[in-house]
Amino acid sequence: MTRRFLFVLGSARAEGNSELLARRAAEQLPPDVEQEWIDLTELAVPDFEDLRHDSDHVRPTEGNVARLLDATLAATDIVIVSPLYWYSVSAQTKRYLDYWSGWLRTPGLDFKATLAGRTLWGVTALAHTQEVVADPLVGTLHNSAAYMGMRFGGVLLGNGSKPGDVLTDDAALTRAKTFFGQEAPPARFLYED
Repeated sequence: MTRRFLFVLGSARAEGNSELLARRAAEQLPPDVEQEWIDLTELAVPDFEDLRHDSDHVRPTEGNVARLLDATLAATDIVIVSPLYWYSVSAQTKRYLDYWSGWLRTPGLDFKATLAGRTLWGVTALAHTQEVVADPLVGTLHNSAAYMGMRFGGVLLGNGSKPGDVLTDDAALTRAKTFFGQEAPPARFLYED
């Protein structure tokens, strides 16, 4: 299968530090790797409604939710690009992950089986010098990958608050050069190790 990267942009700011860092890392991908970039701020989707005990789920066939689902299913690699907001992912990103819950229950979709073995990555910028404060964000993505039976490539962290700050983080830019080239191991919950 040809590798196809889906970059899911979850920032409230266009061309924010997380996106700038993700684009630097994406520049290193081979030219034959397909890339799709979806900005969750521009792709209006309604809040997720948890209907798992109330009704049957139906696969969306048109509109923004259908586009997001189709892009997710087509990706071999999903990259969550979210700044660190209150020590976790942004609201837009969380909404996207919440939709996974509904897609898991959509008859005929086999969402979990389809994503199993594929790779989840993260890219985030934080306005803190101690990267350990991003552990809740990393945990959210790692555990999501573990639940889905995916591989987890880790999270590329960069430092930046004001627009463009991350472009002065030499260590992050150096890590970006090889980030997507590393081997992504199968994700496991911490209690499984």
